[in-house]
Amino acid sequence: MPCESCMESDNKSTDATMEFLLLGFSELLILRVLLFLILFVVHLVTLAGNVMIFMAVVMEPSRPPMLFFLCHLSVIELCYTLVIVPKALLSLIVVDGSTISFLGCAVQMHLFVALGGAECFLLVAMSYDRYVAICQPLHYVTVMSEGLCLRLAMACCLGGFAIALGLTVAVFHLPFCQSRHINHFFCDVPAVLHLACTQSYIRELPLLAACVLLLLLPFLLILTSYVCIAAALLHVTSPVGRCKAFSTCISHLAITLLHYGCATFIYIRPKASYSPARDKMVSLVYTNITPLLYPLIYSLRNKEIRGVLRKMLRRKK
Repeated sequence: MPCESCMESDNKSTDATMEFLLLGFSELLILRVLLFLILFVVHLVTLAGNVMIFMAVVMEPSRPPMLFFLCHLSVIELCYTLVIVPKALLSLIVVDGSTISFLGCAVQMHLFVALGGAECFLLVAMSYDRYVAICQPLHYVTVMSEGLCLRLAMACCLGGFAIALGLTVAVFHLPFCQSRHINHFFCDVPAVLHLACTQSYIRELPLLAACVLLLLLPFLLILTSYVCIAAALLHVTSPVGRCKAFSTCISHLAITLLHYGCATFIYIRPKASYSPARDKMVSLVYTNITPLLYPLIYSLRNKEIRGVLRKMLRRKK
């Protein structure tokens, strides 16, 4: 049971002057240099890939809705990696871990959750785009207008930032009785919750609510879109036409499975099953490898983005 005096004293010290120590990968002595080099190269390639897609789409005069959403996805991924990766690289350089202020930790958590939430909502918008394209092809141009796409993109960002703000405020209002050492390379929600001086499951309700709004609800909407798409494809008599229509969804499906698979593993579970070492490795993949795969998947599987990239390369030549 948590101690009352401990909770009382920590509530007084929880302000902008308090600092956390991000332990990062301090347990890795020999592999730190190799891991730093790998992450640094992956970070540069991820930035280059997302910048290339963003520039290619911006330079394209006529942008279909899917390219418009891809442009926003690239911007989110750029911000996402810049929020997390520099601190992760720093944790590999500093032997005893890197410090982060109370306010800095809160800001990092908010941006991380907000950008991840905006990406969840954006994947819903992209699934709706595929639904209209396949189930209502004759009305596609009128339904997926430029104004609707812009409103959807703005709603995705505002929704993600609003939910993230509520979650961050709830987490950092908790009393922290344990050590200020965060066994992670950034201020992730489960890692910070692990320091909270309480055993009550009520403290986990904000995280549960955020998971429902940012993960479960968007996933159900995406699933509904693809059930409708599957039902529409069953009525297509030509196997070639059916395969051609479904091929436009493969890249979106791959990214959705990657994003929701890692996020579900990390966040949808009780606090008692928290494992710092396991979480760090999954988060390493989630924050470094998947952003690298996104541009590769869309560059290889999306015909529109391949065409835009070829145009951009021809202009440079």
